[in-house]
Amino acid sequence: MKKSKKKETKKENFYKLVEASFWMEWQSTDSCWLIENLEETIAFGKILLNKFPDFKLILLEGPLGAGKTSLVKGIALGLGINEPITSPSFPLSQHYYSGRVPLFHLDLYRLETNEDANELFIQEEEEAKECDSLIILEWPERLSLALPDALRIKIDFCSTEGRLAHIYPPETSKRKEMTSS
Repeated sequence: MKKSKKKETKKENFYKLVEASFWMEWQSTDSCWLIENLEETIAFGKILLNKFPDFKLILLEGPLGAGKTSLVKGIALGLGINEPITSPSFPLSQHYYSGRVPLFHLDLYRLETNEDANELFIQEEEEAKECDSLIILEWPERLSLALPDALRIKIDFCSTEGRLAHIYPPETSKRKEMTSS
């Protein structure tokens, strides 16, 4: 009984911490949060929409198994999408229309060339604009396109346990692209 209550308090504290930190102004060029498990990853995705409701493109970076699709599950729940969210690694793209905003979830992992990735993204972006959708793109490093208006989230494994989620606002992404060229 005590263990369950302790775990519940820990989750509540995480949600409060994340919500509070999101409402603070950006204090640096990026923001970082520790996410310890699947439930927190999904909760983090739901909370993202409170802070960034007007974004139309979110780029998700990180190694295999980092939690990118789990984050998308939380974002989908925040949009009111209750159907199962699956990784689009094999179909490359999944479209979900049942929420208050349609969600296009793309995964470029299996595409071998920048040209293939660019072509798929451009086709999906056209369709997404027609229905005013949010696009979430996994493995954006496969593209050779500049996407300066995108919110970029990078998820990394921690040396201890859990993940670190780094969020870069569009201006930061744009600056990083310019300085890394």
